[in-house]
Amino acid sequence: MPANRFEQVDEPQADAITLSLSERGGEAFGRVLCPAELAGGHLVNDFVSDELSAKDAFRTAIRLANELRAPIVVADADGVWQDEWGVLYREE
Repeated sequence: MPANRFEQVDEPQADAITLSLSERGGEAFGRVLCPAELAGGHLVNDFVSDELSAKDAFRTAIRLANELRAPIVVADADGVWQDEWGVLYREE
């Protein structure tokens, strides 16, 4: 089975769910951002999750993307991404 592929971006995108990863004190964290327009009327305002562990944020992004049938992009300036989650690539 081919690995899932996720585009790496520098900032949240208006047409995708953004998984924003960071590291602080040796621990990896993440937030999930979903533009209200992407939710097809299910959200009044943009959704921004609380800070979660990186793995929980990844799982939350996947669950939301599956529900909304929306793409996920990843902002990962600190290099938190785990290879087991799939392939992270940057559009050139």
